[in-house]
Amino acid sequence: MKISVIITLKKDVLDPQGKVIHQTLDGMGFDNVNQVRQGKYFEIDTKEDDPKKAKDKVEEMCKKLLANLVIENFKIIEVN
Repeated sequence: MKISVIITLKKDVLDPQGKVIHQTLDGMGFDNVNQVRQGKYFEIDTKEDDPKKAKDKVEEMCKKLLANLVIENFKIIEVN
């Protein structure tokens, strides 16, 4: 079962990488962008067949390793 996860910085956390991307886009003529926030995307293919168990395991992975819960949020966006 494949599960997708998006990890983003929390709203109040500064995003210097996103700022550099925004400035670069502006320099390339894309001056209609207000803000860029960057994050991480994971596709995890588990051996679990039960969607609930698979989601629970991926949530545990996020909490223990994939996301820094002090500064990041995670969202499981797809279960199939």
